[in-house]
Amino acid sequence: MAKSLTIFTPAYNRAHTLSRTYESLCRQTSKDFEWLVVDDGSSDHTGELVKKWIDERKIDIRYIYQENQGMHGAHNTAYRNIHTELNTCIDSDDYMPDDAVEKIVTFWKANGSDRYAGLMGLDYSEKGGLIGKRFPAELKESTLSGYYLNGGLGDKKVVYRTAVTNQYPEYPRFGNEKYLSLGYKYLLIDQDYTLLTLNECLVIVDYQLDGSSFSMWKQYWNNPNGWMFLRKTHMKLYRPWRIKVKSCIHYVSHCIRAGRKKEILASPMPVTTLLVSPIGALLYLYNKRQVLRNQVMHFKQ
Repeated sequence: MAKSLTIFTPAYNRAHTLSRTYESLCRQTSKDFEWLVVDDGSSDHTGELVKKWIDERKIDIRYIYQENQGMHGAHNTAYRNIHTELNTCIDSDDYMPDDAVEKIVTFWKANGSDRYAGLMGLDYSEKGGLIGKRFPAELKESTLSGYYLNGGLGDKKVVYRTAVTNQYPEYPRFGNEKYLSLGYKYLLIDQDYTLLTLNECLVIVDYQLDGSSFSMWKQYWNNPNGWMFLRKTHMKLYRPWRIKVKSCIHYVSHCIRAGRKKEILASPMPVTTLLVSPIGALLYLYNKRQVLRNQVMHFKQ
């Protein structure tokens, strides 16, 4: 019988945390899912570990290995290989409450339709606390970006219809850069669909010190072309003027870092971008200072 949900997990040298994810999936009260592990070029024993779990046959698992492409490259691979109606990403350092799959599938079968992109639920921290806010009782549906623009707080776990995620372009890759915000695809989806809201915990997160959440200045510095692309998208698709101006400032900083200062005038908002370019130059210098400071602190440790 075909499964309803694919839980996909990009993994890069996270064998030390992946067992917790696996164990939580084995405890699920509903087995109406398959687990897709995309090994993004790990050099630890991730592959051997997952293959052992496949042999245990406790849950349905698929394993794909690829050369390291970064989180967005792993998401591209996952989306190409998902065949269930729904999909969601559970990171390799996170895990699911025992009834999360049951809640997702039951809620979707009762309320879902082609009108929606999917649903979004709540993230909890490993210590047990809600991250951010619950959805207001009167909020039955929203776009992801609209939720935050209207005062929403905290990471939310999104479950998408696979037919929807397949409608939109893959995350582009820029040379050897290994990071592009996953929000790019989500923002494209927001232009056409809303998400149902589910005030239930769907994931328990454990942010790692080596994860992207803790290294944004480094991500800006190492991936300027991807960030240039994203800021252009923000200028085009976001409506609030404050976000457009902020995107122009960051765009200038990324152009300087990429050695592509002439691209500043290729902005979708060239006049505004030119006007804020001195601030963007200061942001570039601050970014450089933060990266050097973090390197010094790491060396001292």
